[in-house]
Amino acid sequence: MDIVHAHAAKNTMEGIGEFDGTDYQFFHSGGRGEHPAWGTKLFDYHKPEVLHFLLSNVKYWLTEYHLDGFRFDGVTSMLYHSHGLGTSFDNYHKYFSLDSDLDAVAYLQLAAEMCKEVKPDSVLIAEDMSGLPGMCLPVTDGGLGFDYRLGMGLPDFFIKLLKERKDEDWHMGELWNELTSRRPKEKVIAYCESHDQALVGDKTIIFWLADKEMYWQMGKGSHSEVIDRAMSMHKMIRLLTCAAGGDGYLNFMGNEFGHPEWIDFPREGNGWSYYYARRQWSLADNSDLRYSELQSFDAAMIHLTREKGILTQQPKLIAVHEDQKTLAFERGGLIFLINFHPEKTFTYKLSEYKQYKVVLHTAWDIFGGHVDHIKNEGMLMPAGAVVDRRSAMVLERTFDSL
Repeated sequence: MDIVHAHAAKNTMEGIGEFDGTDYQFFHSGGRGEHPAWGTKLFDYHKPEVLHFLLSNVKYWLTEYHLDGFRFDGVTSMLYHSHGLGTSFDNYHKYFSLDSDLDAVAYLQLAAEMCKEVKPDSVLIAEDMSGLPGMCLPVTDGGLGFDYRLGMGLPDFFIKLLKERKDEDWHMGELWNELTSRRPKEKVIAYCESHDQALVGDKTIIFWLADKEMYWQMGKGSHSEVIDRAMSMHKMIRLLTCAAGGDGYLNFMGNEFGHPEWIDFPREGNGWSYYYARRQWSLADNSDLRYSELQSFDAAMIHLTREKGILTQQPKLIAVHEDQKTLAFERGGLIFLINFHPEKTFTYKLSEYKQYKVVLHTAWDIFGGHVDHIKNEGMLMPAGAVVDRRSAMVLERTFDSL
């Protein structure tokens, strides 16, 4: 569950703003108690009473609702007096300086320690854009005690690619670096689109790819090059992110099947309407629509990831070809062959392996592609693998390869 202890609403009617008539019961007084970008109140973590209030909230969710962990919201804002606004964290001095809010650091350590005492197997994820060293180290080793850091740069990176570059201008080396650059032994949760893309104000990956075509071309009987490209890229981006982007994988409600609309909560700008404050799960259940094909791919990808324990190992790059727009890497005993080229098909030669079989293909017909999965799944390939344009294939070595 997302837990928000970085700030609080100013609400004085329903919330705790000026609960006792002052502005300093829970929060810093004056300007320090106001978040300059969010228009919210900032907790005073130096007060024991505030620490008890927040820690009791953490314990409440674990004991009364039996949650399995938290994603701590806005950790970057907590860690620095400047809230990390406008800061490029390009050297260690910026992490450990007078800008550091040591009271907030101490609170996060207390919260992490208490979570592990109350529920030792709880999972703690930090939403930290700054990449603070030690975020995922135990408190006993001087860390903050989180299990994972959220790979927040990935969604922004993919949206920037889709908004600003043509497919043929994607840089494979840059893509691989963005997916795999992280501190040694620091676990990262990878995701390719976040709540920022699923809410009004931005567009989801499928919307950037397909735009208005989604409203009348998502039937399985329709033929649209725009939708075909969107389907292919949607599956490839997900497979690549899941397989190479981190030590865990996160999806955001409906993105797995390409939900066509964002979430818009009631507000003055939409006449306080609840119409878009929902997800249309029925789209994925409708066998006449292509959303079901994206859903089927997501299920197969997650199943393979769990079955092979892919995320328990680190990805190893095999080859990058910029002109071909291809990537090849190995993880969890599987070989991932990615072809982002919009026009050309390529054959991968993997001479170090004698034989391998196909275990997943983004272009299988059951996922909306053109390859017969019945004939292709488990197919043995002793020489090389042919990967069509805008598709990705996952191979597994057979015992004959050893």
